[in-house]
This record gives sequence, C-alpha cells and structure tokens, in this order.
Amino acid sequence: SDLRQMLATKSVENIQFLPYLTTDANNLSWLGYGCLKGDGTVITVNAIGAALQTLYILVYLYYSPAKRPVLLQVLLLLVVVVTGYGYFTVLVDAGTRLTHLGLFCSVFTITMYLSPLADLAKVVRSKSTRCLSFPLTVTTLVASSSWTLYGLQLHDPYITVPNVPGIVTSLVRFWLFQQYRPEQDKPYSPLPA
Repeated sequence: SDLRQMLATKSVENIQFLPYLTTDANNLSWLGYGCLKGDGTVITVNAIGAALQTLYILVYLYYSPAKRPVLLQVLLLLVVVVTGYGYFTVLVDAGTRLTHLGLFCSVFTITMYLSPLADLAKVVRSKSTRCLSFPLTVTTLVASSSWTLYGLQLHDPYITVPNVPGIVTSLVRFWLFQQYRPEQDKPYSPLPA
C-alpha cells in the first residue's frame, strides 16, 4: 500500500522512513540467525523480507525531496550491519555465536516494532493518524503474532520474546486509529496572503 502510494503520487508525503529501515536491518539480522541455526523458514522469510524492504528504501530514496537525511540513515544501517557481521564472525566464538546473534536480533526486532510509535506524540497532539500506516499496522500484528507462535513451537526465546512487543504496539496503533478516525481529519486550508 505504501509502495503503491509512493509510485502513484511520486511522493513520500505521510510515509514514515524509519519503519522501512529498521525492518530491513531486522530482516538482515534474522537472515544471519537463520543461516547460523540452519532454519529454512527463518532464512526464506527474511531473505524475501530484506529484498522487499531494500526495494521500499530505494523507492523512498528516489521520491524523497530530502535525500541527504535518508542516505545518512541508510549509511548508518550499513555500518551497523557490517560492524555486526565483523563482531559475530571475528570476535565471538562459535559456541556462543547463536546466543549473541539471537540477542542482537531481538534488539532489532523490538526497535522495528517500536519505530512506528516514534510519532505517537504527533498523533495525539494533532488528533490525526495521518502519519501512521494502517496496512503496516495490520501486517505487523499478523507477522508478530505468527513469529510469536513459531517461536513458542520451537521453544526459541529469541524468536518468541521480541515479537510480543509487535503485538502490543499494533494494538496501541489500532486503538489510535479508533480514537482518531481518518474521517475526523480536518482538511487544511491555505492561509490568506
């Protein structure tokens, strides 16, 4: 939906960038975890997710009028990913690598699920959910619930625990959509010159 909106309007207006960036970092981290653990489900889902999020980032960058802040955030993501890769391959012994990577992935997952709430004060102050994505909220609830159940089935706390905040933050966003319905948004009229 957000990708279609960017392509249709040739604009990134009312579309948040941080969720795309944190989701891409999350997918890349979990892809590494899946490879290390040998879990085909984690590998497949996160390889597809990383490819899609990278596409969203490229489209966002293309249509963004302020490219410098977006490029700096992407560069920061790359530094974190390369540093993380170096840390896990050089500094962490093979026996504890999965545990360290699981904790690292958990932090990224929690960050990803909390990132759309960065505009919470703006939503409450403006009494408008215009800056929140309803499709992203639905997707987040479905994905976080699915991963929580998958983690419970595998008895893997690194998959289970960080996905619970995704369920909670989705429910908070649904509550915000209920409180500040889109039809309540007041159209802005230009100020007289």
